[in-house]
Amino acid sequence: MSFSTFNLNPALLRAVGDKGFEHPTPIQRLAIPPLLEGRDILAAAVTGSGKTAAFLLPILQALLSEPRGKTRALILVPTRELAMQIADHLKDLARHTSIRGAAVYGGVSPAPQLQAFRRKVDLIIATPGRLLDHLRNQAVRFQDIRYLVLDEADRMLDMGFIDDVRRIVSKTPVSRQTLFFSATMSADIRRLAADMLKNP
Repeated sequence: MSFSTFNLNPALLRAVGDKGFEHPTPIQRLAIPPLLEGRDILAAAVTGSGKTAAFLLPILQALLSEPRGKTRALILVPTRELAMQIADHLKDLARHTSIRGAAVYGGVSPAPQLQAFRRKVDLIIATPGRLLDHLRNQAVRFQDIRYLVLDEADRMLDMGFIDDVRRIVSKTPVSRQTLFFSATMSADIRRLAADMLKNP
């Protein structure tokens, strides 16, 4: 099986080739088709499984067919390191397109993040704490979000972010497509997923 099986945009297939990806990983084979159909998914996937490309490629495919000028995708992650890692991955996969994203996390000046909100970049990758600060300051609104990713949801729960996550998710449209990734599936994680997903 190759990535061309998914009928991805040629610009994305070119980027996949640039990265040296030859065959989809198991999580990519399972997740990409239903995501391209617009369905919510719940996936148990660990770091190194290829899950970042599993959610970025369908989101990029969708964004390429939609009007620009609005932030339509939000990825919530537990740490700044993961936010930076996904931002780098996004840059690689979107390199042959005009789609742009921004990483939003604490410990740095908020000024570039505020500029990204004003520019309405296509995709935001954020840690819950810093993003909630921006929401409290009314620097960002999420009425146009169509794609929401919770990555490493179990770590966010362990780090005490779960209330922040719920507050942020409540600001996004109920009509969104939600992608929920967790390395473990505890009872708390399953309850959270049940609250946020529609027929995953």
